[in-house]
Amino acid sequence: MQTRRDTLRHASALAGLLATSGLLASHAQAAVNKPAFDAKTVPDALRAMGPGALTESRDIVLTTLDVSENGSEVPVAVSTSLAGVRQLLVLVEKNPAPLVAAFAISDAVEANIAIRAKMAQTSDVYGVAQMADGRMLFARKNVKVTVGSCG
Repeated sequence: MQTRRDTLRHASALAGLLATSGLLASHAQAAVNKPAFDAKTVPDALRAMGPGALTESRDIVLTTLDVSENGSEVPVAVSTSLAGVRQLLVLVEKNPAPLVAAFAISDAVEANIAIRAKMAQTSDVYGVAQMADGRMLFARKNVKVTVGSCG
């Protein structure tokens, strides 16, 4: 019988082997779209994610606060029941770097994410679903921040 401690020891050893071989680093870096995260505006970040047309949609559900007293951790959730979602994105328009998060989604995964985002000031928050056909469907909500955190 394998104990919890044995499982943790084996997992740590495997992670160490993968890290020293470079497999973990190269896989993690391949998934990051640096130009999108370095973009200074929402349109620039979305262009870096792909050429798809941006369309507002009632099928994208963006859940966040109306007013946040603490800009350092604003809860944001994005979900949709649409088929063919390839990525879910969270963007904050007035942040120094608007793209806050990007999650790869497959058909085996429910398109539903929740994060805590930093917000510099009162701003529009976007939840975007990038579809398999290239379209980008979004929902937007203005969040008032009384004490900012970014910048």
